[in-house]
Amino acid sequence: MKCDQKSCASCASSDKKSKEELIRCKLMRITHKLIVMSGKGGVGKSSVATYLSLALSQRGYRVGLMDIDLHGPSIPKMFGLHGILNISKQNEIMPHEYNPNLKVVSIESMLDEADSAIIWRGPLKHGVIQQFLRDCNWGDLDFLVVDSPPGTGDEPLSIARLIPEAKAVIVTTPQEVALSDVRKSINFCRKVDLEIIGLVENMAGLSCPHCGEFIPIFSAGGGRRTSEKMKIPFLGSIPFDPKVVEGGDRGRPVLEDEGDSAFKEAVNEFADSILSKLKKTETAKEPETVH
Repeated sequence: MKCDQKSCASCASSDKKSKEELIRCKLMRITHKLIVMSGKGGVGKSSVATYLSLALSQRGYRVGLMDIDLHGPSIPKMFGLHGILNISKQNEIMPHEYNPNLKVVSIESMLDEADSAIIWRGPLKHGVIQQFLRDCNWGDLDFLVVDSPPGTGDEPLSIARLIPEAKAVIVTTPQEVALSDVRKSINFCRKVDLEIIGLVENMAGLSCPHCGEFIPIFSAGGGRRTSEKMKIPFLGSIPFDPKVVEGGDRGRPVLEDEGDSAFKEAVNEFADSILSKLKKTETAKEPETVH
C-alpha cells in the first residue's frame, strides 16, 4: 500500500501524529529500502553505496541516498555536492539533487562547517536519523539506499528499528581481517531480523595498467567463501580502480565517464544482481491465483 499524500491521515494532520507514524507515512512512498553495511572501516562501503545508487538512478529508478555515517560523512564529497540543505515552506528538508533521479541527504550538508566534529551519543544519533526519515522531502522513490557507518553500533540499530523491512547489503574486502568483522555484521542482521540481500566483495584486485596482469591486492575469493559459509547470497566482486579515488576527490563518480572499464562492468553486474534478488523476493511473495 502506498501513501497518497493528499488523503493520508498521517500527512494531513502531521501535528497530531507521532514521529513513528509520520516516518511510516514517508516510508510507504518508498518501494525498496537498502542499508549498506560493513564490519570494519576501510572496505569502501561508502563508495559501494555511492555507485549502487548512481547505477540504479542511471537505469531510470528514483533513488534516495541517505548518509547516516554521522561521524565520517563522505557522500557529498564523492558527488561534488556543496552547501547547506534548503528548508521548504512546509518546513521539510529538501535533499540535494545530484541528477533528476538521485536525491542525497547527509549530516555534512546540515553543518555550517564541513569539518565540524560530531560528538553525539546514541539518543542524539537516533533522533537525527528519525529526522532524516520524517522531515526530508523524499517524495516517491523506488529505492532508499542508506549508507551506515562501519560496525554494529547505534546507527544500523536505529535503521533496524525504524525501517524493519530494510534489506542489508554487506560490503567486505577479501582479506581475513575484514571477513572476520563482516561475519559479525551478518550475525547482527540475524539478531535484529534484518533481511540480508547479500554480500559484495570490494577492492577484489587490480588489473595492472601496464601489462594487464591481475593483482590480488587483498588476497582473492574470500567474499564468496564467506557468503557460502554463512549461507547468504554472493552479489559479486568489484575490482580496485585508481580512477575511483580520483573521481571521489573531484566529486565526479567514474560511472559518469565515457568508455568501459572492469570497474564499471562489475558495478553494473552488482546492481543487476540486487535487482534480480529483489525481483525473486517479490515473485515469491505474490499470492497464488485462485481459479
